[in-house]
Amino acid sequence: MRVREVVILRDVAEDLNDGKAFYDQSEPGVGDYFWDSLLGDMESLVVYAGIHNRSHGLYRMLARRFPYAVYYEIADDIAYIVAVLPMCRSPGWIRKRLKGRG
Repeated sequence: MRVREVVILRDVAEDLNDGKAFYDQSEPGVGDYFWDSLLGDMESLVVYAGIHNRSHGLYRMLARRFPYAVYYEIADDIAYIVAVLPMCRSPGWIRKRLKGRG
């Protein structure tokens, strides 16, 4: 399925900032690389949206360089990114974070 646009919802900025802060604690600058890497992954949805498995009712794309998952849905021909969450968290935590988004 090809989409014409990828829209990043407001809550995703908080998710990315949390990840950036986590990686900057381990080594300054890694957070910027995290941010850039995840943005690149999200931009790839223009080509790859819809091919991923579903989890918690949303499509879930695994990030290429970090242990994170990008959760999105498709409406019409637009991919809406609703969350970017660490995969090391429990399924209950992830479900709670996804509740009310999207």
